[in-house]
Amino acid sequence: MYLYGVRGIVLHWFWDYLTNRQQFVTFADVSSDLGKISCGIPQGSVLGPLLFLFYVNYISNSVPNASIKLFADDTNLFVHGITLDNVVMKVNASLRSLSNWFFVNKLSLSIDKTSYSIFWKSARIKHNYTINGK
Repeated sequence: MYLYGVRGIVLHWFWDYLTNRQQFVTFADVSSDLGKISCGIPQGSVLGPLLFLFYVNYISNSVPNASIKLFADDTNLFVHGITLDNVVMKVNASLRSLSNWFFVNKLSLSIDKTSYSIFWKSARIKHNYTINGK
């Protein structure tokens, strides 16, 4: 946040808001012990969407051969090339880079919700794209 110009007392407010957080779970009138939260954005908060944008804003730097567009918590990867083999190579390299970025930033990629579209002049396209071996 400091890199975006948030300084002084406002930066201190955010620091206080995001550090030393704890949570517990209650189910059927039984509560868990308090657990310390070391990372993440408080869900359901007014500041949550803004803080998430601060957190993921540099994701595009992780994929130099592609373009990334964000919408809320959805990430769209756009790759183009002259040959289909070149595109496949770029896509797989970009997916590896994205997967690493998610891991380093303690985020998870929901592979079951992941999909892709190919726009190409040929109707018969069969290539494999992989994320974490899937």
